[in-house]
Formats: sequence, C-alpha cells, structure tokens
Amino acid sequence: MRDWEKEKQDRIAFIRTILNESGADGVVFGNSGGKDCALTGILCRMACDNVLGVIMPCGSKQNYGSDKDDALAVAAQYDIATVTVDLTETRDALLEATGKAGGLNAMAINNMAPRLRMNALYALAQSRRSLVAGTGNRSERYMGYFTKWGDGAYDFNPIGDLTASEVFEFLRYLGAPARVIEKAPSAGLYDGQTDEKEMGVTYDAIDRYLTEGKGEEADIAVIERYHSTSMHKREKTPIYGLIIDNAEINS
Repeated sequence: MRDWEKEKQDRIAFIRTILNESGADGVVFGNSGGKDCALTGILCRMACDNVLGVIMPCGSKQNYGSDKDDALAVAAQYDIATVTVDLTETRDALLEATGKAGGLNAMAINNMAPRLRMNALYALAQSRRSLVAGTGNRSERYMGYFTKWGDGAYDFNPIGDLTASEVFEFLRYLGAPARVIEKAPSAGLYDGQTDEKEMGVTYDAIDRYLTEGKGEEADIAVIERYHSTSMHKREKTPIYGLIIDNAEINS
C-alpha cells in the first residue's frame, strides 16, 4: 500500500525547495474545480502560506456553475486565497480578431482557453513574485492530453508523476471534497465535455497500461496513437544549431 503521508511530506519539501531556490514568494495555480488542480492547490498550500488559486471561466456555462462551485469548495476547506478572472470576453475578442485572418477549426478554438488562462496565471504570478504550479498528471502527460503553451506550461509540477487513479487516491487520503473526487474528469473547454469521452479511452485503461503494461488491444491502440502524435508536446523545442538528440551541433 502506498504511503500517502510520506508522499505528502516529500512533495511539501519539494515545493519548499523550489521556492527557496528560485527566491519566489509564493505560488499561483489555476483552480478549475477538477481533481488535479485540487491536489496541486492543497499540496502547495500545505507548503506555503502565500498561495493564490485562480478561477478562470472562459466561455463554457459549466465554468460558471459546477466548476466554480467545486473550486470554491476546495479553496474554503484548505484556506486557499482565491480570485476569479473572467476570460470569456477576452476569448471572444481574440476569436473575432483571428477569425478575420482565416477560418479556425474546432481544435484551435478549444485551445484558446487554456492558453489565455496560462497568460493570466503568469501575469498574476510575475506581479506577486510567485511561481506558476502545473496541475497535469502522468496519465494526461503520456497521452498528450494538454494544450501546448497552455496548461502544459508551468514553473514546477508537484503531481506530474501520479496517474489519474493515484490522484484520486491521494485526494481521498487528504479528505478532499467528495464532489471533486467523484465528478467526471473534464477540461471544461465546452459544455458537456469529459476527458474520457473526448479521448475515447478511460483513465483506468490508461493507468493500467502505464503501471502494468496491460490492457485491451483496442485501448492500447488508442493510447499509443495519442502518445505518438503528441510527442512534440513533451520534447524540447528544436533550435537549429543548438541541440538535436541531446548532442551539440558544430556549425
């Protein structure tokens, strides 16, 4: 059985070390009301008094309803300072401006919200001499189920080695609100969206494959397809004349 108390203490120490080494005064994170944001926020608050959770509705009615309510429930239980930055009008203005330059596909439009949110987080963090905490888990990272330069951008991530199943287990240990643990995982990009429906595979199947190397053939095919096509999200951005395959180029 996993020692979650040790996990908690080790991750608190990790966060404090990052803050001390960087000279930052605190942490800013996006509080969407989901499981990963909840765990990140809880751990950061246990490690540091100066933590700001930012609720950022952006177009979806769900962002203004259950997502916000769940985010506030976590913040209230763990004494996390919270602000709301409404990005809906900003997204609409950007959509209108970029739309004039050419048609945008659905994926491009959906990815606007995560990138606007990260822009807001870094603006607040820089103004507060704080670091931005990442909230993605191992399962999402393997699948590439995050937005490049959106929720895939951060200064440090205290939960990125945990599968989705482990995040749920950790939250139960910490006594997080049941409403957050039991809700269907969703990026909240549009109304009715869920991670598993969008990916076409369950987190249980992803986690089994990651931890045991086993699974149904159809599930493994989906998982490996996602992993392969999202490789660019996990690798360093190539720069001509500097590094290719971790070897310096003489030019």
